[in-house]
Amino acid sequence: MTEAQPPAPRHIKCPSCGRPSLYAPENRFRPFCSERCKLHDLGAWANESFRLASPEDPGLDAGSAS
Repeated sequence: MTEAQPPAPRHIKCPSCGRPSLYAPENRFRPFCSERCKLHDLGAWANESFRLASPEDPGLDAGSAS
């Protein structure tokens, strides 16, 4: 019986710059291609450039405080 071959390394698009990025344990910055892209993304989150939309509650009046 033959041994199973490990899966081929997978390359994905870096979420920050769009360049190919190795998506494997050998790439310690995955899914990013480099430390620079990883830190750029972290900085965007820290500066609140990325925000999740929250649904507005129609029961709340913007002018009244609870």
